[in-house]
Order: sequence, then C-alpha cells, then structure tokens
Amino acid sequence: MGQTVTAAIKQVNARLKQSGLLVAIELRGGRLNLRATLPPKSVSGRTAPYQQRIPLKIGASLATVKEAEKTAKLIGGQLAAGKFTWADWGHGEQSERLTCGEAIAQFHQAYLGRGGNEDTWQGDYWKPLKKLPPKATLTAEVLETLALATKPNTRSRQRTCMAAGAIAKFAGLDWDGKHLRGNYSSTKTAPRDLPTDEAIAQYRDQLSNPAWRWVYGVMACYGLRNHEVFHLELSKFPVVQILEPTKTGWREVWPCYPEWPEMWQLQDRVLPPVALNRRNDRLGHSVTSYLSPKLPFAPYDLRHAWAIRTLLYHWPVELSARQMGHSVEVHTRTYQRWITGQQIERIYQLLVNRPDRPRPPEAS
Repeated sequence: MGQTVTAAIKQVNARLKQSGLLVAIELRGGRLNLRATLPPKSVSGRTAPYQQRIPLKIGASLATVKEAEKTAKLIGGQLAAGKFTWADWGHGEQSERLTCGEAIAQFHQAYLGRGGNEDTWQGDYWKPLKKLPPKATLTAEVLETLALATKPNTRSRQRTCMAAGAIAKFAGLDWDGKHLRGNYSSTKTAPRDLPTDEAIAQYRDQLSNPAWRWVYGVMACYGLRNHEVFHLELSKFPVVQILEPTKTGWREVWPCYPEWPEMWQLQDRVLPPVALNRRNDRLGHSVTSYLSPKLPFAPYDLRHAWAIRTLLYHWPVELSARQMGHSVEVHTRTYQRWITGQQIERIYQLLVNRPDRPRPPEAS
C-alpha cells in the first residue's frame, strides 16, 4: 500500500526538526502551508516574532510535499542566518499598499466570485466595512479601531469583528478580531411580546390598502421574511414557493392556519407599487416602513408568531425550521425560547388530552 500524504508530511517534519530547521509543513483544507516562528509583518502591529503560516498555494500530494520540503529548508536557512524577509516571499506586502477602499473592492469581487450572495455581502460585510476610511492604508490598527468603535458585547461588535477579520485574512493581515468579539448571543436579547393570532387577524382587517393587506396576510399565513413576499410562486396554492434570489434560496411553505389563505383570498396577488429590482434588504425595508406605523408590533413578529403557532399544531421542529428557511439549531435557539407560560399550558393541554396518548400502567 502506498504512502499517504499525511505520513509523508510527518516524515518530512521529523527530518526538518532533526536538522535543526524550525519550520514545519502542515495540511489545511487540502493545501500545504509552512509554519514557523517568523518576524512580524510590517502591517501586523507586533514587534516580536511569533508563530505564523506561509501559504504555499499548492494542493497536497506526495510530489508537492517534496517541493514543500525544499521551500521549508530554504526558509529555515534564512531564519538561521537572520536573513528572512517577508518581501522575499511576496506575502503580506500587498496589503501594505492597498487602501481600505481598494481592499474592500477586491474583497467584494472575490466574495461574489466564490458564489457569495450580494444581499449577504451588503448586510454582513459592507455595512460594517463601509465605515473604514477609504483612502487610508488597510492595516491591523485600522481594523482594530473599526471594531473598538462599536459597543462591546453587541451584535454590531460581533458583526464588525467578523467582517474585519474576513478582509484581514483576504489581504494577508495578521488580525482576526476574536479578542474583541465579546459575549453577545441572540439568546441574551429580550424576548419579543408577540401578538396573539386574534390580534393578527384583527389588525389585518384594519388595513385599508388591499396590496399591503395582501402582503401582511401572506407574511402572517406563511411566516415569511419581509422581502420574501415579493419572490413568490403561487401555482401550487395554498402552498407557496419562495423563489431565488432570497436569503436561503428556493423552498416550499404550507399555511398555518390552512383556513387563512382562502378566507383572505391570498391566491389573488396584489403587490404594492414597490420597485422589485432592488436588493432584498431594500424590499424588506419598504414593508417595515409602510406597516410599522399602522401596527403595535413589528411586521417581522408575524414570522415569529408563525413559528410559535406550528408548535400548537404539533409540527415536528425539523418541518417548521425547513419551511422557515433555517436550521433546527437556529429555530430552537431563536424561536422556542419566546414561548410564553400560557402557550406552554395550551400545548400541554393539547398533548395530554389526545385520545391516543400513552396511559399509565395499571397496578397488578
């Protein structure tokens, strides 16, 4: 049986160590890197050498492991002679010449080239990164300042650190922001005071504009995100299909309650005069702008109320999560913690009063 790449790397690293060369080959994500204690890059903000990686940008095979060994010996010799410089290896110096604006533009292009979604880019990356000074050189210090400008232990701090860490990795900067992220968690946010189903129906009837009444009804009946009402296929009504380019792609959703689609005539689509060629975040904002002043709760609460309602219907959590377009973990973490004591009591009564529920054993 032939030698494996992992075994070959282990043998090479043993030879390097025996030769006194403090460089090692490692396999990460199917590609080879070198790891050693190296001088800090000029953009890192550090002064003393520390453990760093040099990506070799080659896939892992027995042949490339041999090539990596030659490179490791060369770097090890430079380190031993005190002649190692990052400029010789073309790594990290590009980021020193890039301005923040240039780095963001290149990062954006690379993100989309890897199949990234423009809406996700706008919300998760551009929103925090646009606060960088566009003409300033992209450095670890600039990214640190960006992160520290946000409030600690908040969603904003966490998102900023994530985005800044991603562009730092792209540009070859030694900064990841993990030390600043804090302890924010969605489970620590205040629970929502969700409207009852009776209130949902009542406020729908009070909307005079038929188009926005249709939007409201679809969101309530199917638990949709704000922008998803503009990306619907109704050919299988009362089942609706969410089409691309929404946040989570194509999926089908069944109504809960099944009576509402017919009662509210949701098969007769009436869209408000909203430009549909806009980004999803803009479409969603148009829903919020119109409906929020007319409701005592946020339009997005219709989605959360739908999630709670499926529990009363005894829907399996996997089914509810799939129809909402997220994972079971997100579903249980985000939605089930908002169940009120009254709702728990109602679910309990429904379950224990089922005629087919298990019965306690009788004494013999």
